[in-house]
Order: sequence, then structure tokens, then C-alpha cells
Amino acid sequence: MPTLPHTEQPDTRHPELDRYDSEALVHAFVDDQFEAVRAVQAAAPALARAVDAALPRIQAGGRLLYVGAGTSGRLGLLDSVELYPTFSWPPERAKSLLAGGPPALYRAVEGAEDDADMGASDLHSLKPTPQDVVLCIAASGATPYVMGALHAARAIGSLTLGFANNEGAPVAEQADVGVTLNTGPEVISGSTRLKAGTAQKIALNTFSSSLMVKLHKVYGNLMVDVKATNAKLRRRSVALTVTATGRSEAEATAAVDAAGGSVKCAILMLRHGVDAHGAAQALARVDGSLRKALGE
Repeated sequence: MPTLPHTEQPDTRHPELDRYDSEALVHAFVDDQFEAVRAVQAAAPALARAVDAALPRIQAGGRLLYVGAGTSGRLGLLDSVELYPTFSWPPERAKSLLAGGPPALYRAVEGAEDDADMGASDLHSLKPTPQDVVLCIAASGATPYVMGALHAARAIGSLTLGFANNEGAPVAEQADVGVTLNTGPEVISGSTRLKAGTAQKIALNTFSSSLMVKLHKVYGNLMVDVKATNAKLRRRSVALTVTATGRSEAEATAAVDAAGGSVKCAILMLRHGVDAHGAAQALARVDGSLRKALGE
């Protein structure tokens, strides 16, 4: 019998899972998710190294390029698309590749994850540069599609970050920075959409959010680079402006509107008494850092 990765080995705690009543089933699944949190906590130093390695490349104009298959690929896509509404990160600077292409979002494309050449080809289609950061995500840590993209990225000189759920996994060991999320066997043997996927989601959230904080997308702990593009985000933008300035809702609303939905500009307008154009210029001079623009 072949040796299985740790994530695919049977969980010895639940050999009679199919006999559990509903409450016991729910407890088994929920309790196991705490292992995902512990795995990310243990990987925190590696995640910090990933942030520090990525920052100068992104500041130089690089992109975040996510690569994965199956659940890992879908989680990479999720992280990439959420950066725009949360941080106004340009969509063209956060791209994702999923083995099998867009159809694989909804249905598994058989054999796609086993094609290393396709992984390399798909990465090349994005025309990567040495300034780009390529996030290679694989629960097993050895998915051929992901490894093909990783090797192509390294040959170009892009920074590679390898996320895996097994110790000693090639994707983590061969990347410039490896992040091992050692989640162990799943409650349902081999179903890495469970806690392995949860750990990946937490790790990707942590990495990208930390990077955005370093890029001045946050003031204090306020999401000040959000753009008021719909009613919900407009309300949020006004509330953030009120919190950061102590001014009334009416004043914050007027400032956000005058600033074209920019929370950073609205805060600077109310705090320093400048107009929208002056606020935008002040922010541009300090690379978008609201704290520096405020003189703090």
C-alpha cells in the first residue's frame, strides 16, 4: 500500500464516524477546525517572512499571482478577488490560476491538477516578472500543476511562496518561502476541503491582510482604503470617517461624497480642513499613508 500524505491518512479518533448521531457529527467536525487555527499559529513566523519578502516586490509594482487546484485553487481565487472591495487593490494586480480553468470553479476537471506543463504554461500566460509574488497552494504539497507553475516562476525570478498542509512537502521546500500548515488527518479521510482548507483560508487572509496594512491600506485598524461603490460600502465609509475624525454623520457624508468615495481623502479633509484635491495630493506625496499625511 502506498504511503499517504499525513492529510490523507485515516483519523484514528473517528473510525465509527458513520454511526454518530447528528450532534456528535457536528461536534467532530467543529472541534477538528481548532487544529486549523493551531496549524496557522505554528506557521506565523513563516507567514511573517512571506510578508516581508513580498513587500518590496509589491511596492515596486509587482502583482500577487495565486496558483492552485481544486479547493486550494478556489481559496486562492477567493483571496484575490476580495482584495479590491476590501482594500481597493487593483484587480489587475491580483490574478489567480485554477487547474482546469474557469470551468473547474464549479466542477472538477479530471486530470488538470496532474499536468505540470499546463501549470507552467498558465503562469507564462500572465507574463510574470521578477517583481511578482506567486502564491503556490497545495494541501498535499506536491500537486503537479502547482509545482509546474512554481518552477516556472522561479526560473523567471518571481518570488515564490509555497503553502502546504504536510511537513516536508515539495511546494513549501522548493519555494523561496515555505509555509507549512500541518493540519494532520481529516475527520473524513482525505477530504482536505475541511480543516486543511480552513487553515489555507486563514493563512491567505493573514498574509494578504498583513501585506495591505504594510501598504498603508489601513489607518489604526480602520479599513480606510475601501471605496464607496454601493450602498452598504457607502454606509461603512461614512462610519469609518466618523470614527477617525469624531465629526458628525452629516459632515462625514458630505466629505465622502466630495472625495468621490475615498475614505482617506474624507478623513484628511475633515482633520486638516483641505479640499478633496488637496487631500489627494497630500496622500500622493506620502505613498498613500494617511498617518503620514496627517503628520502623525
